[in-house]
Amino acid sequence: MSRPDLRARVESARAQREQEGLLRRPRTVELMADGHRLVDGRALVDFCGNDYLGLARHPDLIAALTRTASVDGVGSGAAHLVSGHRGEHAALEEELADWTGRQRAVLFSTGVMANLGALQALLGAGSPPGRGDALCVQDRLNHASLIDGAQLAGAELRRYPHADADAAARQLDARPDHPALLATDGVFSMDGDIAPLAALATLCRKRHALFYVDDAHGLGVMGTQGAGSIAAAGLNANQVPVLMGTLGKALGTAGAFLAGDAGLIEAIVQFARPYIYTTAMPAALAAATRASLRLVRADTEGRRERLAAHIARFRAGAAQLGLSVTSSHTAIQPLLVGSAEAALAASRALEAAGFLVVAIRPPTVPQGAARLRITLSAAHSPDQIDALLDALSGLPGPTGTAAV
Repeated sequence: MSRPDLRARVESARAQREQEGLLRRPRTVELMADGHRLVDGRALVDFCGNDYLGLARHPDLIAALTRTASVDGVGSGAAHLVSGHRGEHAALEEELADWTGRQRAVLFSTGVMANLGALQALLGAGSPPGRGDALCVQDRLNHASLIDGAQLAGAELRRYPHADADAAARQLDARPDHPALLATDGVFSMDGDIAPLAALATLCRKRHALFYVDDAHGLGVMGTQGAGSIAAAGLNANQVPVLMGTLGKALGTAGAFLAGDAGLIEAIVQFARPYIYTTAMPAALAAATRASLRLVRADTEGRRERLAAHIARFRAGAAQLGLSVTSSHTAIQPLLVGSAEAALAASRALEAAGFLVVAIRPPTVPQGAARLRITLSAAHSPDQIDALLDALSGLPGPTGTAAV
C-alpha cells in the first residue's frame, strides 16, 4: 500500500483555494500621518485597520517605548516564568486589572495565544488523562482562536446560532453533567454587533457555567473609561469571571491580557502552554501600553466621543445612499456584498479612488456573505468619511436596502 503524499494534498488544497479566488497575500503597507497608508507607492486613507482611537502614533507611546528600550533593551530574552518578567510587565498587569475591575491580569504576546492558552488551561486542567470531559459552548460567529482553544483542550464544543441566548441555554442543558464554559466575543469582529452579554451572564449563573468574554474590539471604545463592552453592559467581575482583551487595537500597541479573579488567573499561569513557553513581550512595549492606557482612561482629547460621531456620520450617510450596511453601531461597519468576486472588485475600485478597504471572504465569513469590512477611527476626519461615502455610492455591487 502506497502512503498518500502529504505535500500533494496540501498543494491541491492551496490550488483549490486559488481557483475559488480565495487566496490571501500580505501587502507591504507603510504607516503615514493622518490615517494614511502607503501601498505600492500610493497614499491611501486606511478604513480597514483596528487603531480605533488613533493612538498607534501618539507621541506619549513613542516616548515611553523609546525611553524604556534605551535602558532595558529591545527583547525580554525569556518567558515570564523564567527571567523575562520585568517591572513594566508587572505594573501593566496591575493597571489592566484595576481598569477592568478584576483582581489580577496576566499578559500574553497575542490575542490568539491568550485565547488558546486560557481555554486550554481552563477546560483541560484537571480533566481525566487522555480525554477531556468539559463542555465549551460558543457563539457560531466567535473568533477562530476561541474555537481552536476549545478544540486544543479536547473539550466537547457546541455552538449556538449567533447571539441567541436561548439556544446557548439548550446547548448547556444538553450536557448537565459536564463542567462547562461559555465563551463569546463581546464585539464581533466581522459583523460589529455586540453579544447579549447580560442575558448570557444570567444564563451562566443559573447553569453554573464559567463565562468568558473576548472583548478585543470593545476595550478602549466602550464603557466608562473605555473599559469595554462588559462595562457598557453594566456587568462586573462576578458576572463575567474571565475577560480577554487585546492591546493592538484601541490601545495602539501589541499583545493581549487575561483578567479575572486571582485563582483563575493563577490557574492560567500554571497550565496555559502558550504563556509558559513563549518569550515575554518587550518591556518597552509594556511601557508604551501603560502610556496608552493612561490616555484611554482619561480621554481628555475626546477620542471616544469623536469616534462615536464618526460612526453616526457614516451610518447616516450610508442610510441616505441605501447601502447594505449591518445593524452595527460600533467602529466596525461591514458593507455586505455577497460573492467573493464582487467583494474583491469593490475593494479594488475603492483603492483606485484612494481608500484602503479590504475584502473579507470565506472562510473568514460564510459563503455568500463576503463583505467590505469598513472600520472607523478617531483619527479620521469628517471629510474623509464623506469622501468614502461618495466612493461607495459609485460601486455597483454593495448597494441595497440599508439595515439601520
